Amino acid sequence: MKLIIGLGNPGEEYKKTRHNCGFMAVDKIAANFQFSIFNGFDKLTTSFQSIFNAKISKGKIANENIILVKPQTYMNNSGQAVKKLTTYYKLPTTNLIIIHDDLDLPLGKIRISKSCGAAGHKGVESIICELKTKDFIRLRIGINPKQYHRPVCGTEKFVLQKFNKEEEKIIFESLEKINLAVQMILEKGVDQAMNKYN
Repeated sequence: MKLIIGLGNPGEEYKKTRHNCGFMAVDKIAANFQFSIFNGFDKLTTSFQSIFNAKISKGKIANENIILVKPQTYMNNSGQAVKKLTTYYKLPTTNLIIIHDDLDLPLGKIRISKSCGAAGHKGVESIICELKTKDFIRLRIGINPKQYHRPVCGTEKFVLQKFNKEEEKIIFESLEKINLAVQMILEKGVDQAMNKYN
């Protein structure tokens, strides 16, 4: 069993913001791999249940039991929910795949890494602090439309802004790549996936 954890902030005001790429990716995975139920009106809806300050959905990808996770503790405390879930399911941290936004990558670029530091990402910092290890896989989604330039408005304000229509299209395309990258990690291993997508 593996946990695929998308980082973000709960609440309507944070939907489609740069900092919520992790949530968006997990929702896309849930839809793509049919982590879903019928709602009684012949329409498929993704089923997420609440547990340990997180929303989770169970299913299979590449014959692997998967739990999709959206922590509800807000970004900077993501580790609290992640620790509770890994403890409850008795999983090693190597069975975690964390998906999150990355200001250091150009918009829409995805990168896979493992056993790396947080590089200033508060959600990842929280997870490393709670688990006392960085021994997990990360899928990073670039959110910076101007590579190598920090936003004039400041990092905190920038990551909480919504994508414009043009940027949203690029991000949605990158979410399709995330689906393929996750499948490759599960089928071929993280090293092969890193060779292909990095």
